[in-house]
Amino acid sequence: MTNIVINNYRTIEQDIKNHKSEANSCNVIAVSKTFSLEKILPLVQDGHVHFGENKVQEALLKWTDTKKDFPKIKLHMIGKLQTNKVKKAFQIFDYIHSLDNKKLADTIKSNEEITKKKLKYFIQVNTGQEIQKSGISFSELENFFLYCKNDLKLDVIGLMAIPPNDGNEESHFKNLYQSGISLGLKDFSMGMSSDYKKALKYNTTFLRIGSLIFGKRNQ
Repeated sequence: MTNIVINNYRTIEQDIKNHKSEANSCNVIAVSKTFSLEKILPLVQDGHVHFGENKVQEALLKWTDTKKDFPKIKLHMIGKLQTNKVKKAFQIFDYIHSLDNKKLADTIKSNEEITKKKLKYFIQVNTGQEIQKSGISFSELENFFLYCKNDLKLDVIGLMAIPPNDGNEESHFKNLYQSGISLGLKDFSMGMSSDYKKALKYNTTFLRIGSLIFGKRNQ
């Protein structure tokens, strides 16, 4: 009998195939934050590669041994990353989706030099200019991107956004996509359980999906 988590993932995978051409590959980050390893392991054992967490300590506890057992796993930091957590983040994550300020970028660069480890980064954009959300503004994006890319030599591969839940998600995805293309970027971290089909219309390459795969969270 197939595990329900795997069945849920297969459904999303089919949706992606229905919405996108083969030329536009799209990765699903299974957002495993707050879920137990017992709940996650069937998907790991099935060969899924991309998983997302939003807290460094939880990720270390959950994934340190698991990544040793399954070395192809790529772990994504999808939550706000504080500068004092960067050193530990480098011990477990492969991608960081929340790069949005110079202090964080400088700290990341220092850790790259110390560890000799290169991660991949998304710049988080606050597309709705919401006070309660992290992310850089569109007006600051180009200068910040050039600083990270040219001055710090960080491997910035794309843009990330969490748009307002205001019914206009598509316009936010469109603006993010157009901004990324203008900067020569090809990867986009946009689309979650509630709006991933809309994000597929605007060439997202990384969906961040949790509850549709693992079920409702207890917290």
